[in-house]
Amino acid sequence: MDNKKVSFFLPTRKGSQRVKNKNTRPFAGISGGLLQNKLRQLAGAAYIDEIVMSSNDEECLAIAREMQKQHDKIVIDVRPDALCLDTTNLKDLIDYVPTVTSCEHILWGHVTTPLANGNDYDEGIKKYFEALDNGHDSLISVAEFKNFLLNKEGKVINNTTPLPWPRTQDLETLYEINHVMFMGSKNVYKTYGNRVGQKPYLYAMDKIKSFDVDWEDDFKIAEILYEKYKGL
Repeated sequence: MDNKKVSFFLPTRKGSQRVKNKNTRPFAGISGGLLQNKLRQLAGAAYIDEIVMSSNDEECLAIAREMQKQHDKIVIDVRPDALCLDTTNLKDLIDYVPTVTSCEHILWGHVTTPLANGNDYDEGIKKYFEALDNGHDSLISVAEFKNFLLNKEGKVINNTTPLPWPRTQDLETLYEINHVMFMGSKNVYKTYGNRVGQKPYLYAMDKIKSFDVDWEDDFKIAEILYEKYKGL
């Protein structure tokens, strides 16, 4: 049904600072790197109707154009430089996204989560529509955090038991955003100026699928994990 069509918004930009050329340098034997890997994964997702690869980086755009020849779901958006800066206000980019996506529902994700594949996105999309039917208005993918978390005074802030050092499994469960999926409707974007609404469903994923490349060491670890788990 048209009202359940999904656009995937995949942003990249020039000038990665923490990991040089992180989007396009060879990754685990893939010449087009994390970007080529993610486009392949997304193209294999049954419930993604459109993949909007949005960038101001000519190398990223060239990779996407080459892959577009094989996957007609890929749409290329040459994003204005003003929306690709370190100083760009995320709110401005959020306002921009509904203007370049054609589907009613938007799944925003990143190339830096190479272990999340097409099946994972399909599962997340199914959970999203189930969540809408149960009173939620959006979805955020997360990894569960079950360990001692201290404030600056050294106090455990997620201990709800009377014990000073309870078992870790008895600590309050917290959730870390893993950057795999932010999903909401265009109406959520326009109403709240946000990728998610007021009552998001927290979609828990395991640590492997949640792995995010943020630093140079992460890139190296991700290659090892990808080689071991890419068949999953």
